[in-house]
Amino acid sequence: MNLSKGIKVTVVEAAATAATSELVSDVLDMSGYEGVLFLALTGDVTASSVLTLTVKANSANSVSSPTPVTQKATAAFTAGASDADSKLLMVDVYKPTLRYVFASLTRADQNAVIGGVIAIQYGASNKPTTQDASVIASAFGLGVAS
Repeated sequence: MNLSKGIKVTVVEAAATAATSELVSDVLDMSGYEGVLFLALTGDVTASSVLTLTVKANSANSVSSPTPVTQKATAAFTAGASDADSKLLMVDVYKPTLRYVFASLTRADQNAVIGGVIAIQYGASNKPTTQDASVIASAFGLGVAS
């Protein structure tokens, strides 16, 4: 099975410099997909920074007045001296209750560099899937020898 034929990968939030501000991703339409996995990549994270990745859902293609998804949809971590540098936070939502979803990444108390947020929609009802325009190249190898 070729995994890339049944998923859609999207860069939903670009890299962000060190700050304590909230980052809100692009909105994804979940029509035709069973679930979505959000991956927030970290860079240099200052000790005591509190990182929280929350997935929210909405009935409209908007980040206004969202409903937080309640199926374990928040991942949080308080950074130590260097234990959050170049790592990631991950939230997987299976069968969201509303059609549109997006992620909110809060950076509290201390600065945190973010390498971007990637969304992987899975369980596609129509295959092969078409990748988002944020994916500039992809390939599939079968039995590749070294």
